[in-house]
Amino acid sequence: MSDFSVWVNGGPEGFLPVSDRGLAYGDGLFETVRVSVGKPTLADYHWRRLQRSCEQLGIALDIEHLLEEVDAFLLDNQAGDAVLKVMITRGSGGRGYNPEGCLSPCRIFSLHPLPSRSRDPGLHGARVKRCQLRLGRSALAGLKHLNRLEQVLARREWQGDAYDEGLLCDFDDNLIEGTMSNLFVVTHEGSLVTPDLSFNGVSGVCRDFIIEFARHRGISVQEQSVSPDLDVAEIFLCNSVNGVWPVIEYEGREWGIGSLTAQIRDCVLEELNA
Repeated sequence: MSDFSVWVNGGPEGFLPVSDRGLAYGDGLFETVRVSVGKPTLADYHWRRLQRSCEQLGIALDIEHLLEEVDAFLLDNQAGDAVLKVMITRGSGGRGYNPEGCLSPCRIFSLHPLPSRSRDPGLHGARVKRCQLRLGRSALAGLKHLNRLEQVLARREWQGDAYDEGLLCDFDDNLIEGTMSNLFVVTHEGSLVTPDLSFNGVSGVCRDFIIEFARHRGISVQEQSVSPDLDVAEIFLCNSVNGVWPVIEYEGREWGIGSLTAQIRDCVLEELNA
């Protein structure tokens, strides 16, 4: 990895104009992509979601041009194993909230070392708390948009290493997601359940991969309400950098790493190391 690891709009640059709508309004999206041997992993999932989300927000992104820039960025930085962050803003222009006049989206790439927990994901498990912050209903449900203030506030609820992650509920007292992860549980009957994200939360690419993997192998998967009481056999979290993270403690209760969790963890890890 080279010393310079930030590009803006196709070249090495570390500055944005103060008029950029991503700074002013969080008007944009991002993808956090694990890179293995210089190549993005779960790439099809990431780029499909980014393109779909840009269309939903009305941001005119040339996805083919973007992918050419991503390849050039990773090659220029000799990426190896790393984390690639891709941010897309609507760019500069418009008056106040009105986006009219924004002619070209801004593309920001940055490269970061893999976090230590992602090198052996799932081997030791996660200790998890339930956050006090509640997620409201949002017209942006499912999108990985740039405004992550709810997650920032939730993450402030603990310091140090007492917990690895916090789980967030909505105002109907249903578990939705972690501050940086999606949630799955395994019922006592062996079915896989993940929270319904119709009204809030981020639809993660690792979550999508796991749902497809499970259904392809005949494992029942339901997207539905999940009670915070968690009377279940197994619990795990997932994201596209860390893979699958078995939960071994939640609100003072302990779980082991179950067989279905281990099977899915190993499959995801193989994909992330491909």
